[in-house]
Amino acid sequence: MAPAGEYAGLTGAVAAGADAVYLGGRRFNARAYAGNFSDEELIEAIRFAHLRGCRIYLTLNTLIKEREFDELTDYLRPLDAALLDGVIVQDPGVLSLIRERFPALPVHASTQMAVTGAYGVSWLAGRGVRRVVPARELSLTEMAEIKKRTGERVELEAFIHGAMCYSYSGMCLMSAMLGGRSGNRGRCAGACRLSYDDGYPLSLRDMCTLPVLDRLIAPGTGAAYGLKGPVIDSLKIEGRMKDPVYTAGVTAVYRAAIDRIYAAPEEPYRPGKREMETLRGLYLRSELCEGYYFSHNGADMITGDSPGYTGSDESVTESMRERFLGEPSRVPVQVRLRAVTGEPVRLSLSAGGLETEVTGPETQRAEKHPADAESLKRQLDRFGGSSFVPEEIEVICGENGFVPASVLNDLRRDACGRLTERILSAWERAS
Repeated sequence: MAPAGEYAGLTGAVAAGADAVYLGGRRFNARAYAGNFSDEELIEAIRFAHLRGCRIYLTLNTLIKEREFDELTDYLRPLDAALLDGVIVQDPGVLSLIRERFPALPVHASTQMAVTGAYGVSWLAGRGVRRVVPARELSLTEMAEIKKRTGERVELEAFIHGAMCYSYSGMCLMSAMLGGRSGNRGRCAGACRLSYDDGYPLSLRDMCTLPVLDRLIAPGTGAAYGLKGPVIDSLKIEGRMKDPVYTAGVTAVYRAAIDRIYAAPEEPYRPGKREMETLRGLYLRSELCEGYYFSHNGADMITGDSPGYTGSDESVTESMRERFLGEPSRVPVQVRLRAVTGEPVRLSLSAGGLETEVTGPETQRAEKHPADAESLKRQLDRFGGSSFVPEEIEVICGENGFVPASVLNDLRRDACGRLTERILSAWERAS
């Protein structure tokens, strides 16, 4: 699951191989200073992702005032109708409201709920929560114990890369106490990153689990703890405040690593120098750590001297920008055209097992220049501006037939629109 602080982050994450993207709207999310998505952009983001087989989760991970509940209901209603895949919440009151007013909308518990054990997970499961992001301070062994004691009823999601909070589970009051900017209302000022008399004692190093990723997700990892399935069900990248190049680049590195681990589960995975340099080049902070999965705490998790962002490697960022942030990824389709003189022109598009067909006027008899299969293919290959790209084009045409370019263009636009709606209407939320 990749972060997106703005629309380009979404398109980059999808292009780089994210299975899901979490993002926030202009209200009720813990990253008020990110670009975030307007209400209209949220609907478009859901359509964009679903068309490409990617899920969208909305962050509602702030504490909500009681007077805001009706506003929250109005905010969620069109997103629920658009088949938003789920919401990530911190406030138990918001959880209760969603279960009451949007019973089909999946709910995930944010890490800011500070869930640290089986009792908390069981309590949430009894209230309809499908996935829990436990406190980041838990070890892999502690997560496995939760799974064993809850019967693996609830999925666990865990952060694998990005910034870490010094405060327990991110529930920090320091920014609010010093400057009135509450992290629990999405306005953290980052007081832990400031210099104090003895340096930077509150600034944690960024998390990077790539060197130990196989120990977290390799097939059989759960069996080592007595589980039938994995310990961690979903891997999450932090970074909604970072730019789209970072989102795409980090997603691409972890996508490739995950695929490699599952393709060769018997081989230990060790990232190469290039992968680590890519991650460092996308966002440079002083040092990295591997989080709490295999260590409890210690001075080696603190940056100490200089916690600040010091710039990126331009060669790395430019490479990622060219690969993932150009034209948004398009859906491959199979195209079939039948244009036989005296018969209606028929154009069908298919993708992902779904197909749509549109019919035009009768194929005309050519007076001078009859159409041939190659010329019709060239005309059909113009899908620019749509969400689709031809993967295969098959043309059946009779002798002496003629199809005006305007007819083919109209049929192509109509077929693209119909296939889009068919794919979206067939979308199902995860059970």
